Amino acid sequence: MSNEAYVPTAAKAQADEEYLRARAASGKERFIKRHSLQARITHGVTITCCLWLCVSGLFVFVPALAQLAGPDVVFALRMSHRVIGIAFIAVPLISAIMAPKGVKHVFKNLFAAWDSDDRKWMILFFPYLFMAKWIHMPDQHELKSGQRFADGMLWFSGALMAVTGVVLLVGSTVASFPAVYAVTLLLHDIGFFLICVFGLAHIFLGAGIFQPYRGSARLMFGDGMVSESDALYHWGHWAREELESGKNVVEK
Repeated sequence: MSNEAYVPTAAKAQADEEYLRARAASGKERFIKRHSLQARITHGVTITCCLWLCVSGLFVFVPALAQLAGPDVVFALRMSHRVIGIAFIAVPLISAIMAPKGVKHVFKNLFAAWDSDDRKWMILFFPYLFMAKWIHMPDQHELKSGQRFADGMLWFSGALMAVTGVVLLVGSTVASFPAVYAVTLLLHDIGFFLICVFGLAHIFLGAGIFQPYRGSARLMFGDGMVSESDALYHWGHWAREELESGKNVVEK
């Protein structure tokens, strides 16, 4: 595989530039609705729960931190860890029951077949992190190839944390199975590690810390709308499909 930068055809690049220039000259800009209100609420509650579970879990499961905090604080954190853990599981499940078509759409995107642009995007991603000004990334569909992988790992690690968390809760309250409990605790730790790794990457890009992604936070923590220019830059294939259909397009 080569790290040679992807370059769009001259006709394609010129057409995009002329189109965006014409839109800018009109004094109006179009936006595409990318995330529904329900999706944004579910995401916000889930990520808030996840952050609290990560912090409280450190004091519950790491002896050195537990000793530092003291028994009263650890008890309060343990109880909050259980309550918030229930919310972490319940909210996405309720949301999925309310919008099964949305869940189907999410997983359809996650497991969509990769095309040549997807493979090129993954090859160029790490060079792009350091040379974004000089590398033109290939067009992407509704979920970028790297996003499919990272989001897939977050779904997997979140499910792992949820299942093992329930087993740990049962094992520490109403039942006793030491051998299973030990293995489950290890899997819970693995899930925590995966969430930290892919969660930090998700925050780095999704929160707009990385310059080309500035403004991305509004997609989940704002109105769920992406500007036409940003959509074409990040998800070219998807943006053109949406602009042609006009179904989710708003002009401001």
